[in-house]
Amino acid sequence: MGPVDALWHLLNLLAPGLGLGVIAAAMVKVLWRRELASVPFGRLARWGALASTVALLGGLVITGRDGRMATYAAMVVACALALWWAGFGARRR
Repeated sequence: MGPVDALWHLLNLLAPGLGLGVIAAAMVKVLWRRELASVPFGRLARWGALASTVALLGGLVITGRDGRMATYAAMVVACALALWWAGFGARRR
């Protein structure tokens, strides 16, 4: 495998986590428009993508394979918790 192939493998591994973070942040901004008006979209997207990617990599390490349904479920839960924290939890302190 060459360096370009390795780069594509890495990007394809990280794409679900990054995509989930951005899409979920956009959905959250639409659903809770008034409550999250003061929270920047970039902050929500960063927290969601980071949590999803960490859960994805954790699932890869624990199960030894990419693409397990348990890993995707963990990504959704981690993204939801991170978005809650970034949108509602940190402001309430």
